[in-house]
Amino acid sequence: MDAFLVSTGLVTLAEIGDRTQLLAFLLAARFRRPAPIILAILLATLANHGVAGLIGSWLNALLEPQALRWVLGVSFIAMAVWVLIPDSLEDTKTKTTSFGVFGTTFITFFLAEIGDKTQIATVALAAQYEALVWVVLGTTLGMMIANIPAVYVGDKLADRLPVRAIHIVAAIIFAALGIATLLGAGARLGI
Repeated sequence: MDAFLVSTGLVTLAEIGDRTQLLAFLLAARFRRPAPIILAILLATLANHGVAGLIGSWLNALLEPQALRWVLGVSFIAMAVWVLIPDSLEDTKTKTTSFGVFGTTFITFFLAEIGDKTQIATVALAAQYEALVWVVLGTTLGMMIANIPAVYVGDKLADRLPVRAIHIVAAIIFAALGIATLLGAGARLGI
């Protein structure tokens, strides 16, 4: 039970203000369909954190901290650039991709969570505890506690959101995280 409670608490705190929470907010503002977005976030998180839990010890043994830092730093900077690329979905409330709201949310959330601090936390927690199922359930619950409110806020404020300004702010945050990571921020904390 400790694995579940610790995993839930740590990931809830780690997700506040995280890039995937911002993604949940933007998806809700774009699609305005909270139910399929929340279900897709739940299933994407279960899949992503399940894989992270399974490979936790293997990944920790495979990558040296220096290599992991570079992978994460470059990923954050790449996300900063990607966020600035205009998307035709911003101009309409009803248009979705060929994957629909659920599929688009599932794919983008799953991919955005790769290399994210909450995924890395899941890897570390799964390596520490011998309770893989409780860790994955706890980290998933933590993600949902942080992201469900973001989905409902994004849905309710969609008409008032300056989407381009949000993208610029997100790009600045991603770039700052990337540069800070490349410069060694968090190294003393074991991140």
